[in-house]
Amino acid sequence: MIPVKVQKISYYHPNRSYAVILKELEGDRRLPVLVGAYEAQAIAMAMEYMETPRPLTHDLIVNLVKGIDGVLSAVKITKLEEGVFYSILDVQAEKLGHREIDSRPSDALAVALRMHTPILVAEEVMDEAIVWEEDLESIEEDLQHEPKIDLLERQLQKAIDKEEYEMAARIRDKINKIEN
Repeated sequence: MIPVKVQKISYYHPNRSYAVILKELEGDRRLPVLVGAYEAQAIAMAMEYMETPRPLTHDLIVNLVKGIDGVLSAVKITKLEEGVFYSILDVQAEKLGHREIDSRPSDALAVALRMHTPILVAEEVMDEAIVWEEDLESIEEDLQHEPKIDLLERQLQKAIDKEEYEMAARIRDKINKIEN
């Protein structure tokens, strides 16, 4: 599995969600994972080490793991099927042993950041959803400036050719928004 870090969170206009950009630690590949507004806020709070007066949902998960004398050894993004990412929390506890707990990647990332736990991505997921830095910057810039349809269609074809289907879906949504 490939170790990654949360590089940034970007607002994704077409469906009013956010993209959490995961960057591999020893390379230039990026993996965009779309998340909802609540999850993006929870991830941003963890990135900024913000404290809340009372535990939020992700803080509760941290407290539960610690409460059973457990350790979150890793968060793993394990597969991508039909545009949906799957992940697990890899928990070790002395009395309960090793457990892999199914989780949405957005929740897993929020917990991993709070517990300073490694984030790992399966090689096949990274290969399927990869975005290179130069492509990410040019596509993001194009999306921010309301580009013409022909430019978007070229970007769409480029994303499809590179099998970057999540990015292709974003571009397709942008085209549909402009045309409608």
